[in-house]
Amino acid sequence: MSTPKRIVLPKIEDRRGNLSVIEEDSLPFKFKRVYYLYDVPSGASRGGHAHCKQSALLIALSGSFDVKIKNGISVEIFTLNKPNEGLLIPNGYWRELDNFSSGGICLVLASGAFEEEDYIRDYKEYLKFKRS
Repeated sequence: MSTPKRIVLPKIEDRRGNLSVIEEDSLPFKFKRVYYLYDVPSGASRGGHAHCKQSALLIALSGSFDVKIKNGISVEIFTLNKPNEGLLIPNGYWRELDNFSSGGICLVLASGAFEEEDYIRDYKEYLKFKRS
């Protein structure tokens, strides 16, 4: 897992509703933390950081949002709007989440527990990190 990429999760369709599953061996990392973002106000943005070591999978459980990925050279925008699709983000990539729709929910599966020292929260520091 060297670059961010979309993955399609299994979707079990049923007349009573659909079900998607994420199993331990379906990701290129073991997840240690699960959290979700919701009630994001119109015009607000989340993220705005990179991780030195941690990787993550982001999924739009409800609604939609954009994930802007920067690598210090280029920018790519992924729109997430399906609960059976996710975006794998390896460590070392800057991410910004915005354009949340009303009711948008972002589920995150992270490869590690919260450690403040793993975060790079200043973009200029991120660029220095990428050059090192």
